[in-house]
Amino acid sequence: MHHTPAPYEDDDLDDLPPPQPVHYAEQALLGALLLDPHRRADIGPLDAAHFSNHTHGALFAAMHALPAPDPETHRTTPAWLNRVLDAARPQAPGLTPSYLHTLIQVCPWPQHAPAYARMIRADHARRMLHWHAERLAHTASDPTLPNPATTTLVQAETLGQFLETLSGQFTPHPGSLPRTPLPEPPPRDSGEDALDDERALLATATAHPTEIKDMRWLQPEDFALPLHAALWQCLTSLVHRGEPVDPVTVLWEAQHRHLLADGLTPTDLMALVSTPTGSPEYWGEKVLERALLARAHHVATRIITYTQDPANTPHQLITGSRRALADLTSLRTRWQHTTTPPPQAGRTPRTPAATRAGPPPRTAAPTARATR
Repeated sequence: MHHTPAPYEDDDLDDLPPPQPVHYAEQALLGALLLDPHRRADIGPLDAAHFSNHTHGALFAAMHALPAPDPETHRTTPAWLNRVLDAARPQAPGLTPSYLHTLIQVCPWPQHAPAYARMIRADHARRMLHWHAERLAHTASDPTLPNPATTTLVQAETLGQFLETLSGQFTPHPGSLPRTPLPEPPPRDSGEDALDDERALLATATAHPTEIKDMRWLQPEDFALPLHAALWQCLTSLVHRGEPVDPVTVLWEAQHRHLLADGLTPTDLMALVSTPTGSPEYWGEKVLERALLARAHHVATRIITYTQDPANTPHQLITGSRRALADLTSLRTRWQHTTTPPPQAGRTPRTPAATRAGPPPRTAAPTARATR
C-alpha cells in the first residue's frame, strides 16, 4: 500500500545549518552576566541590537534594565534570574528557565565577558556593513528613482560615514587588507537605451566638436561599448590636434586605430556619427551617469563579498571597504564637476542634468553591424 507521509514527517532537523561562532559568543556573554551581573560594567558599549539572536538580545535588554542584585543574595537565590526571565518574556515568549541555566553552564570563563562582548560587536559591525552595502547596490540598480545618481551618491556617503564610525570603535592591527577573492566586474549595461545614448553622443559631438574641449570629465572607460569608447578617443584626438572634425575625418582616424578590422564597414561607421540631435553635453552626462551607477554597484558588490568572508576582521572590513569606495571617488568628482559647476559672474548657472529637459526626438540612425 502506498504510504502518504504525514506533514513534516520528512523534515530533518539535522539539515539545519550549524550556528555561527557569534552564537556561542552571545551564549557565553549572557551566561557570564547571569552568573555575575556586576560584570556588565566591564564589557564596554553593548546593546540588544548588537545580538544576532533576537532572544539573546531580549534577554540582554532585560538584564540591562534591571538593577544588579546583591552578590551574596544572588549566590543563594534565583530571584534575580526569575525577574530577568519575566522581563524578557514579553519580547521572547519562548524563553524558559532551563535555557537560562544552559547559558550559565556553557559559559567557559565568566572573566572573559569583555572578550565575548568584543566578538558580538565585531559581528554586528560586519552585518551592518553588509546591510549598508546591499542598500547601495539596490539604489544603484533601481530604475524607478527620479535622480538615480544623486540618490546613489547619498547612499555611498552614508556608507562612508558608517565606516568612519566603525574605525573609531576597532583598533587597527597589522595585516589589515582582506585576502578575500573578489568577483570580476559585471559587464556594463549594453541595452538599447544605453547604446542609443552613446551613439547620439558620438554623432552630436561630431557635429559640434568645439564643445568636446569642455567635456574632459567624460573618459573612454565610461562607455558601455568598447567601439564607442574608441570612437570617442578618435574625436577627442582630432580636437586636441586642432584638425577638422566630420564623419570622413573620424573615419580616417578610426582606420588608423584598427577600428575597421572587425567587420565594421566605412559606411556603417560614417552612419554612426552622422545623425546629431541635442547637445553633446546632454548625452555625455547620460553616459557618465550610467558609468557612475555601474561603478557604485560594483563597489557595493565588493564590500558585500568582504562581509561574507568570516575570516575578515573588523579592521580588514573597514580597510577593504574604504579602498572599494575610493574607486568611486574619481567618477563622483567628475559627475559633480559637470552637474554642479561653480556659478560665474554674468552667467546663469545651468540646470543640473537630472532636471534638464531632454533633446528633441531622434530619428533612428542606421545601426552599424559591429556596434554591439
